[in-house]
Amino acid sequence: MAAQKVAGCRTNAAGHLVLRVLRNRKCGICLKKVVNLIRGTVRVEITGASPAVFLNHCAKANVSFWGLKWRDATTLSLVVPLKDVKKLNSLAEKAMCSCRIETKRGLPVFLFRFHRRYALIAGFLLSVITVCILSQFILTISVEGNQTVSTAEILSALRRHGVTIGTYGPSIDEGQLSNELLLELEDLSWMTINLHGTRAEVVVREAEKKPEIEDESIPSNVVAVASGIISQMEVLRGQACFQEGDTVAEGDVLISGYVDLREPKYSQNDLGQMLVHANGTVFARTWRTLSAVIPMQAEVKEYTGASKTRLYLSFMGKRLNFFQNAFISYEQYDKISKTHTLTLPGGQEMPLSLTLERVREYDTVLYNLDLNAAQDMLEERLNTRLAEELETRDGTLISSEFTAVERDGLLTVTMSAECTEQIGKVVELEGNTGYVAPNGATDTEDS
Repeated sequence: MAAQKVAGCRTNAAGHLVLRVLRNRKCGICLKKVVNLIRGTVRVEITGASPAVFLNHCAKANVSFWGLKWRDATTLSLVVPLKDVKKLNSLAEKAMCSCRIETKRGLPVFLFRFHRRYALIAGFLLSVITVCILSQFILTISVEGNQTVSTAEILSALRRHGVTIGTYGPSIDEGQLSNELLLELEDLSWMTINLHGTRAEVVVREAEKKPEIEDESIPSNVVAVASGIISQMEVLRGQACFQEGDTVAEGDVLISGYVDLREPKYSQNDLGQMLVHANGTVFARTWRTLSAVIPMQAEVKEYTGASKTRLYLSFMGKRLNFFQNAFISYEQYDKISKTHTLTLPGGQEMPLSLTLERVREYDTVLYNLDLNAAQDMLEERLNTRLAEELETRDGTLISSEFTAVERDGLLTVTMSAECTEQIGKVVELEGNTGYVAPNGATDTEDS
């Protein structure tokens, strides 16, 4: 059994060795093909009384050949390197044979076809030089990591520091530029600039804003900013001056910063007051009246049919016009532009764009508005305006009604709305928080 295992191991080892030799042979054949493609090869036909003598002369002259094919007793063909073609004629004469070139292959043969096409060679060299030069300049700038700070703001700051499309990349000091931009853009806490060839990648991190903290050492009252009926009151600090269901007017003190100190039962002494930073929320039912006016006649554009089309090319911030006269003689016109930007397969835009600009002349004519359409438009605007105002006060709309009046060519729409909103506003007082004696003397909390 042991002998069989050893024999089996030897057989497997021999098999692996044969496979390795075969693989190396395949790799060698592929490598030879690549070498022959680079240096070039020629297939020639040898004709004579004794072509075998020609082969002996090639061997003595160290001329390598392969792909030998006997076509008949006096003719054969073979492949030789391109560099040895000149030797074949003299070797063929010594063997009393003739040599004829059949085919030429390889990179040198391909390039030799263009030796008289000077414009093509010049264009190729110019393209290589252009690519080498342009690869040193910034063609695209991308900004990542920003949400509050706009990309346009970051790009504008880069432009002020001399970094834009077309800037020479090696001249940029990424570390120093990042520090200067951080000092200028206060909403950013971190920034890095990475250059990837022609692309500049700007990665930022925005600073977290600190929450606003009220200074409770400053005394204050909560004052009504609108008139209404109190529906809900929550006093966080201070003394309530009204109760739910009371009617208040604009400017009334809802929560006072002066808090009366309670005297003990059956005591006749006045303990004074505490002056605090009053705070709280007061929701009330309020009534608002909003109005909007629109003329019943409006100017409408009417195109005359006259137009002009202009085309220009933009590259790295430079503009090339394909028109001569840029003057527009129209008194009133619309300008419509369509820009087509060169985009790479990955979606990256390049600083090369073609813009088609069309200018159309128009005149203005008076047009009578439809009454219902104008009223609907004004009502929509009033609803939007009211929603924006209520959003700042955590308010909601309960009900609304509209009235429309047309007079002297004007349409006036009035909105009457019932709402619920937070009407309390903190108003600071003079002095410091602390104890207020009955005689008016104040002892601050710091003392």
